[in-house]
Amino acid sequence: MVTTPAPETRMAAPALAPERPVRWPKRTRARLANGMEIVLAESHSVPKFTGQLFFRSGNAAVAERAPGLAEMTATLVRTGTAKRTSRQIEEDLRRIGADLSTGAGADTTAISFDGLSELSEPLLMLVSELAREASFPEGEFERERRQKLEEVRIERTTPGFLAGERLRKVLFGAHPYAQVSPSEAQVAAYRLEDLVAVYKEFYSPANALLLVVGDFQPEAMLRQIEKIFGGWTGPKPAARTPAAPPRLRGRRVHFVHLPGAVQAQIVTGCPAITRKHPDWLRLSLANSIYGGAFNSRLVMNIREAKGYTYSPRSGVNALREHGYFSVSAAVRSDVLAASLGEIFYELDRMRALPVPEDELADARNYLSGVFSLGLGTQSGFLGQLATVALNELPDDYLETYRDGIRALTAQDVLAAARRHFDAANMQIVVVGDRAQLESQAALYGEVDVYDAQGQRME
Repeated sequence: MVTTPAPETRMAAPALAPERPVRWPKRTRARLANGMEIVLAESHSVPKFTGQLFFRSGNAAVAERAPGLAEMTATLVRTGTAKRTSRQIEEDLRRIGADLSTGAGADTTAISFDGLSELSEPLLMLVSELAREASFPEGEFERERRQKLEEVRIERTTPGFLAGERLRKVLFGAHPYAQVSPSEAQVAAYRLEDLVAVYKEFYSPANALLLVVGDFQPEAMLRQIEKIFGGWTGPKPAARTPAAPPRLRGRRVHFVHLPGAVQAQIVTGCPAITRKHPDWLRLSLANSIYGGAFNSRLVMNIREAKGYTYSPRSGVNALREHGYFSVSAAVRSDVLAASLGEIFYELDRMRALPVPEDELADARNYLSGVFSLGLGTQSGFLGQLATVALNELPDDYLETYRDGIRALTAQDVLAAARRHFDAANMQIVVVGDRAQLESQAALYGEVDVYDAQGQRME
């Protein structure tokens, strides 16, 4: 028979071991004569290398032409060059044991790749071809457009997507960041010449940043990059001045009607800060305590104690020009109002009282530990380097991050919560069945109603 030890005889959990120092890889920075920036970092744990060729332009830069145009352009770049068909690209990648993908976000476009260090030259040559000689085959364009149309149709039935899209539209108004995804009509209206125009404008060495992490000698890698990319030419895209986001005052509910939905998707949010703001670490720690970690207050409240939802979360979302704070949860329809009440209760508590020292220490350890784990792979370290380079953070940002987190106090967290958790002006988005939820949502502000296509409803 199995017996359970008495509580007084059970062993206590061991104390945390001292945090290990990080051995920072050597980094090499350079700029080619054509303007392309280069950051190299040695990582000799495995005989591989990982890289990303970034362009500092994304969907926001062409939102006035069509939402998602930079993303569609990046998808087509992958499908052929002047020298290789789509099938040849796939065969060449398999032959050298490499992976390659393309994509675009709001502020950047990227060609991402990884492979064996001994075969770096053929992989970098393929990356160069995609950046300089993409062919935009007509047949591939039509195939990718059909695929995108199907993705858009699925998005219009997905509560989480609809909620996030509506929040961005509310917070950013006429600013390009309000455009998250195209409609079916907009995708159908894409023209191949539109994608070629975006390609010629964005894919330029003067707009490019190449990051490479892996098992190589930086001097040799730099010579290889110079040989492959040095002859590339092209201007920097013209600067633009987008419209400013609206100044929002007071809470308002933005309801997206999804007939027959069995639960309510909540997303609340307010404007916040970018990575360059001096409050970034303070706000990151405040967010971790509020709802950004699995043991956060929001999770302990509406998941563990009340069982309203499975996965509530909060986040500070930093884009290049602006940022925003958001809180999300998918809850049972009958507890929508109660869930919103607890979301705001925990926000107000963060703004009213200093965090106890034990809770603060746990959050500091969590952020520091997650940061350290993220450095354990080539791709993880590459991501951290990209954050620094693309956001123009100080050169020693990574080296000083953990010390910066450990130095934060309860007063730092309180000040950040009071400045950036703007509970009084929080915008509330609810996605679900209007008949079941509208009366509960109306308890928190005047309600505007939209359909899944984004059109206002009476």
